[in-house]
Amino acid sequence: MSEKKIETEKYYEPNDYSKKKFKLLGFYNYTVILTYMGMLTAFIGITAAFSGNFFKSAICLMVAGLCDMFDGAIASTKKRSNKEKLYGIQIDSLSDLISFGVLPAIFIYSLGSGGRMKLFASGFYVLCALIRLAYFNVLEEERQNITEKTRSSYLGLPVTASALILPFIYIITGFWLMPGDILLYLSVIIMGIAFLLPLNIKKPNLTGKVVMFIIGCTELFFLITRTI
Repeated sequence: MSEKKIETEKYYEPNDYSKKKFKLLGFYNYTVILTYMGMLTAFIGITAAFSGNFFKSAICLMVAGLCDMFDGAIASTKKRSNKEKLYGIQIDSLSDLISFGVLPAIFIYSLGSGGRMKLFASGFYVLCALIRLAYFNVLEEERQNITEKTRSSYLGLPVTASALILPFIYIITGFWLMPGDILLYLSVIIMGIAFLLPLNIKKPNLTGKVVMFIIGCTELFFLITRTI
């Protein structure tokens, strides 16, 4: 027991950095660059939503989704240390919280009206995204301790689904298919609930990613049409 404790303490020893030349905390190799880019794009989308530029905000959300679609595949091309793998789990979920939790919530809050209702809907959504991502991290760390195989399915709706669902909702509200605010609020509340439901959803393969890319391109076309 004591031996194991010493190993754990060594693993988290902060002075490891002092034994080397000056080095920033974190990792900066190509396996995480796309994750960083996706988060920064989402941040631009947040500022755009605050400014009322919902077209730009929706585009940023979709670009962040595109980055997230391929960051895992890129990371798997490099043999990573245990620290790099653990860091990858954490940084991916933290980035997802900003990109597909905070950005959609602020998008809805800035776009909608109704005061308390939009506050409840957007707050409920981001809370569900936070809970899902934290729980996902716990499950993923446990899974990687057991096997090195890649994940084949997700438990619950992935938060990245908002990158396709939210622009679609924004598009159809622009064509007055139903009252915009009601649809916006209902969609984010339902999405939030779906994040936490124990549904087994198969991870998309290459064909699935191509289909999602085509859907995204179609949405982009209608987003441009809406702004003309």
